[in-house]
Amino acid sequence: MQQPTWFAAKAPTALSAMPAATSSLVIGIVAVTLAAVVARYTYRSMRYRGLRLPPGPPGWPVVGNLFQVAFSGKPFIHYVRDLRREYGPIMTLRMGVRTLVVISSAELAHEALVEKGREFASRPAENTTRTIFSSNKFTVNSAVYGPEWRSLRRNLVSGMLSMSRLREFRPARLRAMGRFVARMRAEAAASSDGQSVWVLRNARFAVFCILLDMTFGLLDLDEAHVVRIDAVMKRVLLATGVRMDDYLPFLRPFFWRQQRRALDVRREQVDTVLPLINRRRAILRDMQRSPPDPGVAAPFSYLDSLLDLRVEGRDAVPTDDELVTLCAELINGGTDTTATAIEWAMARIVDNPSIQARLHEEIMQHVGDARPVDDKDTEGMPYLQAFVKELLRKHPPTYFSLTHAAVEPGSKLAGYDVPPDANLDIFLPTISEDPKLWDRPTEFDPDRFLAGGETADITGSAGVRMIPFGAGRRICPGVTMGTTHIALMVARMVQAFEWHAHPSQPPLDFKDKVEFTVVMKQPLLAMVNPRKPSF
Repeated sequence: MQQPTWFAAKAPTALSAMPAATSSLVIGIVAVTLAAVVARYTYRSMRYRGLRLPPGPPGWPVVGNLFQVAFSGKPFIHYVRDLRREYGPIMTLRMGVRTLVVISSAELAHEALVEKGREFASRPAENTTRTIFSSNKFTVNSAVYGPEWRSLRRNLVSGMLSMSRLREFRPARLRAMGRFVARMRAEAAASSDGQSVWVLRNARFAVFCILLDMTFGLLDLDEAHVVRIDAVMKRVLLATGVRMDDYLPFLRPFFWRQQRRALDVRREQVDTVLPLINRRRAILRDMQRSPPDPGVAAPFSYLDSLLDLRVEGRDAVPTDDELVTLCAELINGGTDTTATAIEWAMARIVDNPSIQARLHEEIMQHVGDARPVDDKDTEGMPYLQAFVKELLRKHPPTYFSLTHAAVEPGSKLAGYDVPPDANLDIFLPTISEDPKLWDRPTEFDPDRFLAGGETADITGSAGVRMIPFGAGRRICPGVTMGTTHIALMVARMVQAFEWHAHPSQPPLDFKDKVEFTVVMKQPLLAMVNPRKPSF
């Protein structure tokens, strides 16, 4: 859940300065708008009558708790922590026309996502800018619970994210890792001290390259082309941020510029991605006559599974716009989450040289320095795997799992009613830092996951202790891909370079901020020394 981008409007022109007819029209519009707002507020109050909602702070008429949150002076994640102390691990926030039920304990997360997984397997209705980019919720993440979602998810897992498919995409990872290391080496060499690299932007580029390769199977895209595509995808993320009119729809006319900008970004996205789709179509046609040039096209891509996809309940295959949406969902969903994790990982490595030494020692024992480490190697490195688990426990990519919703009326959590039109949000940090579940929860210590130590199933199926990818039926289908990429990138970065703190950042600041994901408040600038041999 992202922080809202709040809106400040200029004072309107005085009615006295308008012609009489215009003034009457404006007064009429305002009166109708206010009547609609009051009617909607009254309807909502009537609709919830008789329900026992979770406790929460008292709100104002119409806006609920919206302005209390907006003007609290705190990021939403810290505001929720404060409310939790007063109202407990389940609470209600009324945010304009939306009702948020926020849960923040392992017991309630297990009840909602595992025990009652089917009851809370849907997504809330939306009438916002985001539906432009989701093709009216035609994506795995946004689709309501039902046959359409099942078809899309089944295809994504079998066509892209199953263990067998991930192994087939190993060449894509090897290509991206080679480009990644070369890019960081060049950046360090070009810096004034010959050692400085910005971690997040390099990690983001590497992950983007892997996912672009996996999605389209086009191997001859040069760096400039990749950077242009990436820039468009970033603009899409910015255009889908939460706005005040998402909570107060009667303000939407005041946001016409933002809406027009969103439509422009969507057109730019389609114009950028559709040529890649059409190129892959042409390659597939040619592949019927002869194998593809191994330097130009991969034998398989995620797009291949979408072109003739039959979705339950629909007669037609996805349209071009829907293909753009599904491809973009995979790329955007996997890029920033993984890149953010890599930045936090390298911050921990720079901050604690003993962690770096143990990771490097394990890599030398399993691989040596004769060849680059790959994902097959990382599976057999227990300390690296423990490091990744601790990383995801302490620094989940987001503080809220994707919003859930009840499938039908009558659903309850902890004895409270959760209406189908309410957003069910799971706050993750208080779970993974719960002292009842973890020894020394505020410390970063990978050793906790080694033999004889603590256990944690990050899928939540064996018990909720940390769920960075969610849990239950709507768990992120990319959990295996994400952990594979994090482990591989950390191993390659430690194998290729020795990492040190930059003189401009002593000591490291582990404060965070929420963008699309939870990133370091001060981006990590590190110093690297290439190890020998160089590859």
